[in-house]
Amino acid sequence: MYETLSSFAQTWGLGLFVLMFLVAVAYAVWPSNKDKFRAAAHLPLEERDPSDV
Repeated sequence: MYETLSSFAQTWGLGLFVLMFLVAVAYAVWPSNKDKFRAAAHLPLEERDPSDV
């Protein structure tokens, strides 16, 4: 029973993580997200008054 459950979890777990990775990569390179990621990348470079936080 343990071997069957372990084999199932290893096989489908790997497949699930590969699918989640591919979805994350697709989200990161999706053209409509380009402006959002560019703005987030430049946030540390913006000069703001510390009292505005």
